[in-house]
Amino acid sequence: MTKPSLPELLHAAVTAVGGAERPGQAAMAEAVAEAVDDQSHLLVQAGTGTGKSLGYLVPALAHGERVVVATATLALQRQLVERDLPRTVDALHPLLRRRPQFAMLKGRSNYLCLHRLHEGVPQDEEEGLFDPFEAAAPSSKLGQDLIRLRDWSDETESGDRDDLTPGVSDRAWAQVSVSSRECLSASKCAYGAECFAEAARERAKLADVVVTNHALLAIDAIEGAPVLPQHEVLIIDEAHELVSRVTGAATGELTPGQVNRAVRRAAKLVNEKAADALQTASEGFERVMELALPGRLEEVPEDLNYALLALRDAARTVISALGATRDKSVQDEDAVRKQALASVESIHGVAERITQGSEYDVVWFERHDRFGASLRVAPLSVSGLLREKLFTERSVVLTSATLKLGGDFNGVGASLGLAPEGTEGEDLPQWKGLDVGSPFDYPKQGILYVARHLATPGREGSRTDMLDELAELVEAAGGRTLGLFSSMRAAQAAAEELRGRLDKPILLQGEETLGELIKNFAADPETCLFGTLSLWQGVDVPGASCQLVVMDRIPFPRPDDPLMSARQKAVEEAGGNGFMAVAATHAALLMAQGAGRLVRATGDKGVVAVLDPRLANARYGSYLRASLPDFWYTTDRNQARRSLAAIDAAAKADGR
Repeated sequence: MTKPSLPELLHAAVTAVGGAERPGQAAMAEAVAEAVDDQSHLLVQAGTGTGKSLGYLVPALAHGERVVVATATLALQRQLVERDLPRTVDALHPLLRRRPQFAMLKGRSNYLCLHRLHEGVPQDEEEGLFDPFEAAAPSSKLGQDLIRLRDWSDETESGDRDDLTPGVSDRAWAQVSVSSRECLSASKCAYGAECFAEAARERAKLADVVVTNHALLAIDAIEGAPVLPQHEVLIIDEAHELVSRVTGAATGELTPGQVNRAVRRAAKLVNEKAADALQTASEGFERVMELALPGRLEEVPEDLNYALLALRDAARTVISALGATRDKSVQDEDAVRKQALASVESIHGVAERITQGSEYDVVWFERHDRFGASLRVAPLSVSGLLREKLFTERSVVLTSATLKLGGDFNGVGASLGLAPEGTEGEDLPQWKGLDVGSPFDYPKQGILYVARHLATPGREGSRTDMLDELAELVEAAGGRTLGLFSSMRAAQAAAEELRGRLDKPILLQGEETLGELIKNFAADPETCLFGTLSLWQGVDVPGASCQLVVMDRIPFPRPDDPLMSARQKAVEEAGGNGFMAVAATHAALLMAQGAGRLVRATGDKGVVAVLDPRLANARYGSYLRASLPDFWYTTDRNQARRSLAAIDAAAKADGR
């Protein structure tokens, strides 16, 4: 029997999911197949509606080697495992004459821990164990959550937190889950044979396709201890998120509260001298942190360095003592010891990293209204790490609706550790970029309106002219507005102002869960939804409920963001343009994602309004506009209002 062709396989898969074949999807599938066969790398931009999941799944399944697919969001993970993969596998089975297996794999803390559930949580304040089921009043929210978790543990097959609906609070979940550092390991745990996390790993080892997330992929790359099974092909979806997720995984943090918890956990398990030394070091660190002012530390001040060295040395002594002593009076000693060890090792690792003072790290203080001061350390760049850990020994495909910024892939490529496309070199990963376009007719479906007449936004202060403009646009659109703001303060101010001016429901992020807000926004066309960062990327509302997307200003990083400003400075010191490489790239990515909220289906129409004149007037404006969908462009406010009113009238005439 002849081997089926890629177009045949793609046709079968698209038919099975009830989709329509798209030229962009076919071009993407061919390019993915070619990259996998050549063991090269591909960056592919596929606009909303292309059907990119099948564009990479079909060639990957046809290839026959094990594939890891890493996504940024839970929604896409679920879509792949619950919808796309089952249907695709069923459709391809007769043609491939084999049935590829697939599995989902997440970090250990995403799975219910049976040891924690049955034996309780090691308690900080007193010896022995704390039974959360007895301590939490059954009538309290925590008590109800815990009772539900215990009942769920008897019926769940996966133990995966995301399979529990409705969900529970982070506080409740913390009572029944462990981090990988706190885990006793299957061989030492009384519940090892039934462990949900171990079962997920075993399923992944047998699967042809393993669906995971960026965070686990980052941990796999950074920590050197393989979490993911061996694989020949790595596909990174929502790849525009990868650098920030890897940076997050490589960031260390120290807070006085965290150090105090470690002291309490270790005190009952080590000799008095070791415990006292850690307690003293903890108090010294706390005194320094009380005076901490937010901002980057170009050099670690002497008092902080001294406090960290004391903390590091005391932590090292406690780690040795924890390994050398046993105390049978402590109930479930192994679990208590493991939790204490995890806490102290984390402190030792961060304190040592900061005192060693690598030129490739950025150190800064943060101050939070609720949690007080924290000390943080993050890599200046993750590009070297990604080049070394991702692009060797396997073919990598990175895909997203926004990878091409300012007209090419080199900006995103550089952040991933890739030399400009086409650069030859012995140790340089070879890659190519491909933009397969979008099935949408952007110039006919959308308008990009830039409010050129407004005053340039300053760092602080109210923007009354912007609020006036916003009110006029929302009024013309008949509601139907997604407001994307650069700060929560700006979103709150706009919501407050417009609630007083307009007879339209204004939903505000933070006043309800994100899922609930989006559901209510989609249900009522007159409703507006205002919010910040997660709305720029997480909203998928096709149809007449979202016909105006407003950005209050270009979302450059804050000038006082320690990590971004350090990265910008490093590019400048190397002779590059720091503003364009860091700040403009960051803004372009967010704006492209934000503008992508407008057109989600072939019938959608509307306006993206940017209430920041710099997009029209500044030199970098053309770079940012080139990163957005190819909407019809205008700076005429009357044109924008007329168009919105016409779109609103057409939607009402259709009963929407």
